[in-house]
Parts: sequence; C-alpha cells; structure tokens
Amino acid sequence: MVLAAISNPTSITSCPSRRLSRRKSQSYPRPVPTMSNQVPKSALSVSVNSIADYPDGRTCECFDLHNELVPYGKAWAWQKELVRQKKASIQSDGDCPDTLIVLQHQPVYTMGTGSSEEYLNFDMKNAPFDVHRTERGGEVTYHGPGQLVMYPIINLRNHKMDLHWYLRSLEEVVLRALLSAFSIKASRLEGFTGIWVNHRFCWNVVPCKQFLFKLQHIRTWLRGSGDEKLAAIGIRVSQWIAYHGLALNVTADLTPFQWIIPCGIRNRRVGSIKGILREASLSVNCGAGDIFVPRERDLVDIASDALIEAFVEVFQLEVHRKPLTDAFLRGKSL
Repeated sequence: MVLAAISNPTSITSCPSRRLSRRKSQSYPRPVPTMSNQVPKSALSVSVNSIADYPDGRTCECFDLHNELVPYGKAWAWQKELVRQKKASIQSDGDCPDTLIVLQHQPVYTMGTGSSEEYLNFDMKNAPFDVHRTERGGEVTYHGPGQLVMYPIINLRNHKMDLHWYLRSLEEVVLRALLSAFSIKASRLEGFTGIWVNHRFCWNVVPCKQFLFKLQHIRTWLRGSGDEKLAAIGIRVSQWIAYHGLALNVTADLTPFQWIIPCGIRNRRVGSIKGILREASLSVNCGAGDIFVPRERDLVDIASDALIEAFVEVFQLEVHRKPLTDAFLRGKSL
C-alpha cells in the first residue's frame, strides 16, 4: 500500500514511488510528547520528534484481536461502521474518540482505488485467494496469517490535518516498535511509503542463553538503502476521519507476495521479522545457541504489544482495551 486517498475535498498521493508485558493492563499511560512535524526528505531513517500540545485525557479505544484471523470483508465493514458513527458524532457535536483495531486476516489480496491489474501475476478469474478492491490508496498487497494489521480510525481534526504527517507518523509507529521489541533498526526509503530493512546486516551480539524478550542485546546497522519491505501503509481519509492503516510482516509466509508486484514496486523484496531473526540466529557472529528465537505465536504477541505501545507514544493517546460485543463480531453495529 503506497498511496493515501482522501475524499471531500481532494485526493493526494503520498508516495510518488512509481513516480516519484503490558497485556495484563487495561490502559496505557499518556507519555511525554517526543515527535517532530518536520521530516527531511532526504533522510532514509527519519524520526518524527515533536508533536503539537494536545489536551490531557485524550483516549483511544483498542479492540485487540491480534491472535484472531478475521475475514477481510468483516474488518472492512467494522471500519466503515466506525467511520459512519464518528461522522454522526461530529455532526451532533458529540465526543469522537479515536479507535484502534489490531488483528490478522485470512489470506486475501486487496487493491487500492485505481489499482492496476498489471501488478497481478495471476488471472483475476482464477485468483489463489479472494481479491478485494477497496477505497484505500495504493496498489495490490497481500494479507494473511502471521501479518499484524493495525487499523486506526482517527479523527485527524484532533491531531493534525495533514496526510503526509499522518503517513510519516504511522511509519514512526513501526520504526519504534521494531527497535524497542526486536532491536531491528529499520528505515524509511526516500520516494516510498512504508518501512524497509537492508538484507546485508552487521550484527553485534552480546551472547545470551535465552531470548526472554532481550533482543536488545542485538544491534543492527543498515548499509545502503533498504531492499526488504517489512511494513506497508495505505489509508483513506473522509471528512478528516482516517481509516485503513498498516500491515507488518511478523511470521507471515511470504510466498503469496510472489504472485503479485507488492504495492506496485518492482525489484524490491518483502521481508518479515521472523526472517530477520532467523538470519541473526544463524549469523557467524551469533553462533548456535546464543539466541533463542521465540515461537511464532510469541513473536506475534511481542510485536502486537510493541505496535500498540508505539502508537500510544507517537499519537499521544491513552489507549483502553475494550472487549468486542457479539454484535460487533457478527459484523453488526458496534
């Protein structure tokens, strides 16, 4: 996903690339602002370092389904219902808190508004998985088990009414999560939207007998520009309510990406956190037994917590986990 789509009043392309554990707690505290609205265009690993002052007590409801495989159509319907509710709340001068949904999808391909079928390596009439054409920006991408998908449904009036700022902020969420949870120093890539790592790593490892969430013992240095994409981003904004979001490959089988040109970007690979950690564990500098890589489910748990915590930091929100009602799970009104 490489574009941002906005309705009422305009449409914008964010990526001219084709052309150009806290699980036990119920809320996350609101941290001190650490973001900046200025992003040097030439920087490949950029941090957004300061954010405008927001009123205290800004909250975000979080529906955490990170271990659930949710059909794409159902999650899409949830988002659109939330957008409808938020618009109605704004029109009636009511409160409009932000919402965050974290989940995994059953295998599916999604195409953005205006996506080209030239980026499909299969016949649409004989697709390996369901294909959904959506209203988000960007080209085709794949969602499936082992990939965490984060859908923030955010009222940008409460943050910053700037789509480029919002896209850079979503990138920042992933950058911080990768670094804090896995010591993976990823980066932006100039002219593209998303998060990238380089396949050539220099590992400096302090030997440890077990993982125990201590991959901070590993430090990575990127050399040259990134050539594996770990996270894709694509959004839609309607009346300044943003939805859709980001997808991070944690333990996903990457084979389905071979049947498309992901995000319409040729000559670039797709990577995963599991693949990077496997490479680290097999590295000459590591040696067998130095690093114990957790089970796939544990990796997903760690990545999900890290994404939510980074989201809290970047958007300066107090996040409250909420259970899903039966009606919500059936795809009805929330």
